Amino acid sequence: MIASVFSKSRPFNYILITSLLVFCYFIYQIKHVISTDDSSLTLFDVLQKGTVLLLLTASLFITNFITKRNGLSKDNSYSFLFYFAFLLFIPSVFNKINLILASFFILLALRRLISMKSLITPKEKIFDASLWIFIATLFHFWSILFIVIVFASIIFHVSSDYRNWILPFIAFFTVGVLFLFFSLLIDKEWISIVWKQIDLNFDFHYFSNSVENLALILFIIFSLFFLFAMLLTLSRRPLILHASYKKIIFSLLISLLIYVFSPVKNNDLLIFSILPLSILATAYLEFIRDSMLKEIITSSIVITGLLLFMFQL
Repeated sequence: MIASVFSKSRPFNYILITSLLVFCYFIYQIKHVISTDDSSLTLFDVLQKGTVLLLLTASLFITNFITKRNGLSKDNSYSFLFYFAFLLFIPSVFNKINLILASFFILLALRRLISMKSLITPKEKIFDASLWIFIATLFHFWSILFIVIVFASIIFHVSSDYRNWILPFIAFFTVGVLFLFFSLLIDKEWISIVWKQIDLNFDFHYFSNSVENLALILFIIFSLFFLFAMLLTLSRRPLILHASYKKIIFSLLISLLIYVFSPVKNNDLLIFSILPLSILATAYLEFIRDSMLKEIITSSIVITGLLLFMFQL
């Protein structure tokens, strides 16, 4: 039922998922206010929460744009659905504006990098993607690992021009200079905030909340399933899409490395994995022919996301 409804790209599907996102977001925020016994929201708090909701909604549409514009999906809205469903695995990220901002800028970077297969204005795309990644780094330092995909894209498409290899360094210099300028002009504390993020921690331990443990385990299971499904079927997919799918695979692996390297580990860090995982899940659903299997997989992801969301309220 769910798979058949989202097998077509209908305006109703986008309105439905966007409405569900807004509803879930408000439900979580209301529950958070009640549980923390903090009803004294300031205007700044309201603006911040409104900004987060706008960024999450924009992330849904950017994910859909990336998959459709680059031929990574057919005329369906699976990626839109899966981004929402996997987001429900980690509702606590709704209160982490830094991670939401970092993941949003990474989305913008991946949008530019995946579109490089057209070979139209590659230099602008390399610079833009690098710029977005380094801006994301200001909000979560280990986002910098995504710069690997920039160099991978150069290798895949435009490695012969040495100027392309210099552009990421120019973007780094641009962001660095502007950040230092505004930090010294407005608040020097910004420098120390970013500096404190440059840390490693390989200490893994179970979360105190058993539902968070379950969410992490299930998220990893789905990630591994769709990752190996793509690796096993990549040779049977159109050759023109191979580079794009490899970038998606790299994105998923790098997002998992961000979780490993980050000094403070929690499920919120999985936000970086949602885009590549949604695209891999969409690609797998389009590849299989069995309609019953499509329904089982789609329903499993959506129902699991809804249940985990409710249990984490």
